[in-house]
Amino acid sequence: MTREDFKNLPLHKKIRKLYTEGTFVVGIRYYGHKVNLYLLENEYIEVFYNHKLDKIDKIDFLNLSHTRMKFYLDQIDLKI
Repeated sequence: MTREDFKNLPLHKKIRKLYTEGTFVVGIRYYGHKVNLYLLENEYIEVFYNHKLDKIDKIDFLNLSHTRMKFYLDQIDLKI
């Protein structure tokens, strides 16, 4: 599956694909969200869970230049 194919999936299918075929890497707290990082087919994908609203707000590919990277790199060695 290409990045574009994954991006075009509806949210519920992204969730299913990550939970059935992906590997959970780590979870962090980030501005009111619990962000779970998954590895799927050699791509890192973030799942933004809003615990106050009890819903997933966003699922997207990891942006390697984002400041969130420091939270991940403190905990794990990402193979990128």
